[in-house]
Amino acid sequence: MIHCLRWTVFLWIVNSIPFTSGMTVNERIDHTCPPMKLEEKWHTNVNIHREFTGFDLAEKFLLRKGTVTDNGLLLRLGSKPLFKPTESVFPNGLSHEYSIIATLRLRKTTKKDRWFILQIFDKGGDTQVSLIVDGAKKTVEFLAQGFLKNSLLYVFKNRDLHALFDRQFHKLGVSVESNAVSIYLDCKLIERQVTAERSGMNVSGRTFITTRVEDGRPVDIELQEILIFCDARIADLDRCCDSPGVMCEPVVTHNPTAAPLVTGYLHRMLSMPAQLPTDRCHCPALKVKLNHESIF
Repeated sequence: MIHCLRWTVFLWIVNSIPFTSGMTVNERIDHTCPPMKLEEKWHTNVNIHREFTGFDLAEKFLLRKGTVTDNGLLLRLGSKPLFKPTESVFPNGLSHEYSIIATLRLRKTTKKDRWFILQIFDKGGDTQVSLIVDGAKKTVEFLAQGFLKNSLLYVFKNRDLHALFDRQFHKLGVSVESNAVSIYLDCKLIERQVTAERSGMNVSGRTFITTRVEDGRPVDIELQEILIFCDARIADLDRCCDSPGVMCEPVVTHNPTAAPLVTGYLHRMLSMPAQLPTDRCHCPALKVKLNHESIF
């Protein structure tokens, strides 16, 4: 009950901050995503040489650079809630199909926590998009908003996801297509679920990252990157070439055509049948004003 009151009061304060006016992405004239300034490793990772578009959330949330380890640079999450007006994070909205990539390591004290990698509220406090890691259940959950403002919840509980909680660095990838969501761990396809149609995103709300469900504070993890690409294929094409012990072939420059990429993408995706999940939930809209259990 105490946790419920803390989170309810916290989100009430957040949502009482004045909003800038916004509209759904479908109503905007400019639907394009901005170019991303990424390290050269990403062109090797996906074996293509082209401009990436999307959002570096570490940059958007002004995360400071921290310790440099053998595994790479770590980002400082601090102790204050990490949230911003959605319009400042996604000025023209979020493309309907996209990939979320996060490289992280859970700590001993937080490996059983339930927390959001990403959480996007609309102005009314309804969840539009969220990606949840549940350490106690060793699952990953994706939640989106349907056309009727209902919540579409998809729970991924494949045993291969258990490695995410072994306190080692892992790359978690999520491919969000118009009719399916796929989960990847260290560039391996773990599970794919068919989804119902999702509504367009309203940018007049708030966006949170790396937030504990319990109290809205940043989760205690070691984070290297958190990216959103405006292309659902990136999570599938990523080869994890920057991971220790992984050797990748040099980049081969192709003519500017998407045909080879689409062919390879479909081949890999179709090789694993999409599941019709028993954990899929067509639920009423989740509001921050409700009690803790009904929110999450």
